[in-house]
Amino acid sequence: MTETPAAPAAPPASHTPVGQILMIVAGSLIVLVAGTVVLAGAALAWAHATQRDGDGYFSTSSERLDTATPVITSDELDLGVSPGDTRWFDAGDLATVRLDVEGVGESPAFVGVGPAGDVATYLDGVAQARIEDVEVHPFRVEYQFRDGADRADPPGDQDFWVAQGTDGEPLVWDLESGDWVVVVMNADGSAGVSVDAAVAAKVDWLLPLGLGLLIGGFVGVVGGALLLVFGAVGLSRHSATLPPVPVSGEESTSGYPVRVTGHLDEGLSRGLWLVKWLLLIPHLIVLAVLWIGVWVVSVIAWFAIVFTGRYPRSLFDYTVGVLRWTWRVGFYSYAALGTDRYPPFSLDPQPDDRATVEVDYPEHLSRGLVWVKSWLLAIPHLIIVGILVSGGATAASDSAEAAGAPSLLGVLIVIAGIGLLFTGRYARGLFDLIVGLNRWVFRVLAYVLLLRDEYPPFRLDQGETEPAG
Repeated sequence: MTETPAAPAAPPASHTPVGQILMIVAGSLIVLVAGTVVLAGAALAWAHATQRDGDGYFSTSSERLDTATPVITSDELDLGVSPGDTRWFDAGDLATVRLDVEGVGESPAFVGVGPAGDVATYLDGVAQARIEDVEVHPFRVEYQFRDGADRADPPGDQDFWVAQGTDGEPLVWDLESGDWVVVVMNADGSAGVSVDAAVAAKVDWLLPLGLGLLIGGFVGVVGGALLLVFGAVGLSRHSATLPPVPVSGEESTSGYPVRVTGHLDEGLSRGLWLVKWLLLIPHLIVLAVLWIGVWVVSVIAWFAIVFTGRYPRSLFDYTVGVLRWTWRVGFYSYAALGTDRYPPFSLDPQPDDRATVEVDYPEHLSRGLVWVKSWLLAIPHLIIVGILVSGGATAASDSAEAAGAPSLLGVLIVIAGIGLLFTGRYARGLFDLIVGLNRWVFRVLAYVLLLRDEYPPFRLDQGETEPAG
């Protein structure tokens, strides 16, 4: 009796790594918020260290206040409940205010702060100019005028002022809870007030707040970064454990020494691409540092090629590794959307790479071409790359309208994403076009970064070698 062979075991069902995705999303948000807090704390600490005068005050410049009335008043300053009422803090804890006034007329100036009710009684029936609005640049004051007598009793004779000052003696006032009005007058109560005035404030809690924000923000950045790292590593491990996806229609290798491939995964998530920008943050941080290294390495390699005709092998492998990492991340995200497998944190090729960049190491490079190929000879390709990744108009125009033009690659990615969202399918022809455009970009990058002397072909497939220069 012939036994029926057992059916092959079905591959384990993959599941969405929700936990790792949530860790990356939460870590990204924490880093963004905490980074903002760090910047705010640094700004406060900088202001405390550099923007105060010798007495510890933050001060405005002196500006002219001028009116024909006997009195200039502020709007009512509502600092909370009446003095003496119990509350969890007093307005005096916030700041100490200093008002400097200097009369420019014959009579010395007077400035005082008093309870709103007492000031209203004192100035009842007196013409007034109430400050309604102040513009700083350029300085301009809008007044609301009230008719009345053209003279008031001398302000210095009143006993309700909580703080007062005159020419050469600034008003210094610890803020208090209550309703207050600031009054500027001539010391004799006469009409025609003209003074140069400056406002200053001493805020004792500014430095502790700044240091607290710095420390708290730094702790938040570290905590968010740890979440990012653990989430990214977990997501990368999850991708590594997925069963290999059979690849059909492999691109044939060709004679051109820069090969860029991408293999479309089946069963792509309909909506994951909408949040991949958050999941990419760990990679983008690392790549920003790695690309700084690429430009440094390219300068070193330029001198090495000029003097020896060779690109140092270790530096060559580093640059190719960064290109490979960049393409993996782009293929996962918004350069292709070709896979949902989280990219590994590695410069080296991986057995299950869905996107690869390979550059053959040159035994010799032209000492003459190195002077011109990165900028002069590459100009035609750089124009095309500008059209592909920066917008067609941008490559040919400096206008504001051109700067906002969409890139061809960006438009195609949006179309692919919308197709995934509504149909769950990625059109093969669209995918091949997107990969071909990226291939063109990376071939030009390899040429500009001095990795090869062969001029990049003007084509989207792997292409054949064309004569150098």
